[in-house]
Amino acid sequence: MMDNVSVITTFFLSGLHETMNYRRALFFLTLLCYCMILLVNISVIVTIIMDKDLHEPMYILLCTFCINGLYGTAGFYPKFLWDLLSPVHVISYSGCLVQAQVMYSFACSDLFILSVMAYDRYVAICRPLEYHSVMTKQRLIKLVCYSWMTPFCIIGTNIFLTSRLKLCSPYIARLFCVNWIIVKLACFPAETTLNGVVAYITIAFYILHAFFIIWSYMCLIKTCVHSIENRAKFMQTCVPHLTSVLIFLVAIVFDVLNIRFGSNDLPQTLQNFVAIEFLVIPPLMNPLIYGFKLTKIRNRIPGVITLKTK
Repeated sequence: MMDNVSVITTFFLSGLHETMNYRRALFFLTLLCYCMILLVNISVIVTIIMDKDLHEPMYILLCTFCINGLYGTAGFYPKFLWDLLSPVHVISYSGCLVQAQVMYSFACSDLFILSVMAYDRYVAICRPLEYHSVMTKQRLIKLVCYSWMTPFCIIGTNIFLTSRLKLCSPYIARLFCVNWIIVKLACFPAETTLNGVVAYITIAFYILHAFFIIWSYMCLIKTCVHSIENRAKFMQTCVPHLTSVLIFLVAIVFDVLNIRFGSNDLPQTLQNFVAIEFLVIPPLMNPLIYGFKLTKIRNRIPGVITLKTK
């Protein structure tokens, strides 16, 4: 076992083996998907940056959301596209840990940002007179920084604990590097106890975020039921956010369940789809949902695309 540890400088990703007969078609579909993700996210980001009327907490948080989507997908798509054109699917040990860090800090940051957006909508609709005193520029900057730094540090702790393990196999049956899959390659399972404890604490921490979002929406719905004006605000600004939350939670829950309790009897193609769902659907759909639903952004995007400004 100890001899194996010294030679594991490269991991072999075996998730693509069953789909290699369709790799050219898969390459063009993946490239199209990634180009669409880049286009829609960058369009929303540039629209918000260029239009001073959109320099409000809700839109700044949306801009942060889209930037985070670009960060997360950059950790997957370029490497995946390269693998589709390559006969051997390998990644260095350090590259594997970096990829796991990027993609799961992206996922946790998404949930953090969604929680902040839920809080923003709660204050705007349930406590409108206090909104500008609560969602100040300084507080918004702090929340944006926390939304990026806290997940990065938490996932970084998980990755650090993984890096100290002695591994006995270089084979990962996935399209990309997953921290818990690397942990399961450990030579001595007893050494992974701390990894398991920290991983479950991390999951519990972000489950609390989900409950906070649910609580916020319960308060919002309770407030909006008795007011036509608040119902209009809810439909205009909260429905896109609620849709994003549902899309993200469904994608991430399937991924976590697949990693933790997934069966090897499931077809590899299905496992692959479940694994990459959170890297395909939310980054692509969220900007489209907000772009079409929020009037200010919908009206400004055509001007940005044609490079016209006020």
